Amino acid sequence: MSLFVKKSLSSLLAQAGDSEKGLKRTLTAGNLVALGIGAIIGAGLFVRTALAAGQHAGPAVTISFIIAAIGCAFAGLCYAEFASIIPIAGSAYTYAYATMGELVAWIIGWALILEYALGAATVSISWSEYLNRLLGGRIPYEWCHSPFESALDANNVLHTGIINAPALLILLILSLLLIKGTQESATVNTIIVIVKVSIVLIFIAIGWGYINPANHTPYIIPADAPPAVQPDGSLYSYADFFRHGWGGVLTGAGIVFFAFIGFDAVSTAAQEAKNPKKDMPLGILGSLVICTILYILFSYVLTGVAPYTDFLKAGKEASVAYAIDTYMPGYEWLATLVTVAILAGFSSVILVMLMGQSRVFYTMASDGLLPKIFSALHPKFRTPYKSNMVLFVFVGLFAAFVPGTVAGDLTSIGTLFAFVLVCAGVMILRKKDPNLHRPFKTPLVPLVPILGIIVCTAMIVSLPNDTLLSAFIWMIVGLLVYFGYSQRHSKLRNP
Repeated sequence: MSLFVKKSLSSLLAQAGDSEKGLKRTLTAGNLVALGIGAIIGAGLFVRTALAAGQHAGPAVTISFIIAAIGCAFAGLCYAEFASIIPIAGSAYTYAYATMGELVAWIIGWALILEYALGAATVSISWSEYLNRLLGGRIPYEWCHSPFESALDANNVLHTGIINAPALLILLILSLLLIKGTQESATVNTIIVIVKVSIVLIFIAIGWGYINPANHTPYIIPADAPPAVQPDGSLYSYADFFRHGWGGVLTGAGIVFFAFIGFDAVSTAAQEAKNPKKDMPLGILGSLVICTILYILFSYVLTGVAPYTDFLKAGKEASVAYAIDTYMPGYEWLATLVTVAILAGFSSVILVMLMGQSRVFYTMASDGLLPKIFSALHPKFRTPYKSNMVLFVFVGLFAAFVPGTVAGDLTSIGTLFAFVLVCAGVMILRKKDPNLHRPFKTPLVPLVPILGIIVCTAMIVSLPNDTLLSAFIWMIVGLLVYFGYSQRHSKLRNP
């Protein structure tokens, strides 16, 4: 039997209709939009905005967000079509199985581990750092860092990490919540989304009154912009083509693109949506539109409150707090609220990533490509509880004992690879089955999918070589697992 044997759409649709044995359908369109916002608005909004503005785009980072959003929209429109046709958990893995065959589906399922599992681990490490900052550094270094990390304190005493306990704690809490139920998890996520979006709106509303028009003039960094001072005292030149003008705006789009990653996690919940054919496109595209509007307003206010050159000195986690403390006197409490919003943002991102990974594993195990433990449902809650337990151990070990920098850009590669295959899948299915009922249709096919493939491939190629090498090694390991286990246990090959 061919390596590219495809799963028939009729069997997928039958699986989607079997709501008695499968996952529990409890999510509304509102829940799905909130899941999307929960996955998208993390630290990217607070960190990437200042980074892109300070180094490349200046106030025109707002245009960078629009360009990045258009790039995401190409993939989002393709996801929406698939999610309305095939309302099954598994996201890009399932879509690839129906259009490009088992081997490609396996490769994309393996790549999604980079996006969801490693993404959750990396974000939980950042969550730990921000919690310690909110607590004024009261957590001892040893108990919030990996054994591979060391640092000198104010007294020149060297401290070495033992375990990142806060990262492990947040993973445990969210894993238990996911085991309890999808509706409960969605409710908690919605509360978190309301909190962090409210804080973003408060910053926009108050900060609007502190916008200095001079900071927005010129709007795009000119070629003759004077060098800016960096934290080490050296000068940062804007003379390079990608550091000013439209070259800088496009580079800024590449940087802020990653602030959008996560909307595809909505598609993993398709089998738990009450009315997936209508609600999935709303969830995917609705969350993208809302986040894009928030991102543009936020970046406009931030670059209006502080000159873009200031973000060379405070272009990372402290950028927003710096702008508030320096240019908005009397609103120091808002800087603390921003830290709370970032913590809330991280929590919802981890929640949706863990949920997405367990649903991909559930579908792969249902197809026989992974052991049955990943498809076992809780007798009462009807959630893949064993999968959540195994994931907690795997992700928890990574978060507790490995430095956050190790994951690097691997999360982004997994995401972008999924985007490319979903865009390709839409074109393949349009040609293979043009008369199929499509509750939502991607417009301007094949133009939109082709543009999606071009944008996402360009993002992959632009990533560092060592990241590309790591992803290649990960794929080799995945192929060994496929030919060693999955091919022999595939239900499609061994009915």
